[in-house]
Amino acid sequence: MQALITNRYDPAAERPKLDVECSHLYIPVLESDWTYSHHPHIVYFQGKLYAIWSNGRVNEDDLGQRVLLSVSDDYYSWSDPVPLVDSLMGKHSELVLTAAGFHRIGDDRLIAYFGEYEYKPERIENGLRKPGDEGHMNTRLRAVTTTDGATWSQPLDMNLPIVPNHGPAALSSGRLVISGNVMFPYTNDPSGLAGWKRAGIYPADMEGEIRDDSESFWKVKERTGWPVGLCEGSLYELEDGTVRMMLRSNTEKLWAAESRDGGATWTPPVETDFTDNWTKFHFGRLPDGRYYYVGCPDPEPRWRRNPLVLSLSADGNTFDRHYILGDDSFKQKFPGMHKGGDYGYPHSLVHDGYLYVIFSIQKERVAVIRTPIDRI
Repeated sequence: MQALITNRYDPAAERPKLDVECSHLYIPVLESDWTYSHHPHIVYFQGKLYAIWSNGRVNEDDLGQRVLLSVSDDYYSWSDPVPLVDSLMGKHSELVLTAAGFHRIGDDRLIAYFGEYEYKPERIENGLRKPGDEGHMNTRLRAVTTTDGATWSQPLDMNLPIVPNHGPAALSSGRLVISGNVMFPYTNDPSGLAGWKRAGIYPADMEGEIRDDSESFWKVKERTGWPVGLCEGSLYELEDGTVRMMLRSNTEKLWAAESRDGGATWTPPVETDFTDNWTKFHFGRLPDGRYYYVGCPDPEPRWRRNPLVLSLSADGNTFDRHYILGDDSFKQKFPGMHKGGDYGYPHSLVHDGYLYVIFSIQKERVAVIRTPIDRI
């Protein structure tokens, strides 16, 4: 990797704040409500906006976690959230379901993905998972589809052992690539429902055992000897066809790996000069060709995930124009394992002259903002 990848971000510097419109999709009120919400994604289909996210009773990634759906035809008003996929039973206990993004085939079909796994019995106590991310089993990717936005199929098995970070991204060739943690599957099937092949940055001798979820990337760290655990990738394609996967490292800097064959093979990951607040982010391109990043680049205080920033780049290497999308502070209202963060796990959408960004608030609420692209 020859290019220096940097955001030249100075947390103390003044930067403009964009005017945004905000809509709230989910706000738990009572402790009896399902008070954990995270991993949101947004898409436009057949004249409406669709949003999904993970929703749990109390804790992050606990038994019975489901995927909620909300829909809007005007951005301002959203339907009452309903389970797109409700709690499911596994072999030993309820499964953990994680919203994993969308793939749209024009106005003909919409696919929503979700990852699932369950905990080994020894990791469960009094009907809840014990603290920590160990003991996952039966990890796999599934999908539901719709042709009208109202009626959805039964879950389909994608035959991939992965809980993705984002849904499939289309390359200029038409190939679809999924951003995972250490696995980045790809397919040439435009439906996004078949033909998936495994690829990624895990060692070749792990091929038979690898699964990609919040436990396994630590095992890859141990096997490779990397100084950091790499996870939660987001990709973008450069003008020369290079596919770049930016990766959270749980340090103050993002790492990156690249593919020059459409995602079939990847270079070893390296540290970049792109700052991060130990969180998830999303990259994309604006209609005028500029590359963008949406995330929380202030490295301190760790885990605060504030402010939410839009960073722009002309070449995909130097992201040096920064705008504040949100810097409000929020308080956690309900208890729960691993909760917190003001602007959690943003996902973005470019549509009809607007940049949309959906995010969780303290891993309890779900909100979406938008800003006109012509003002950026």
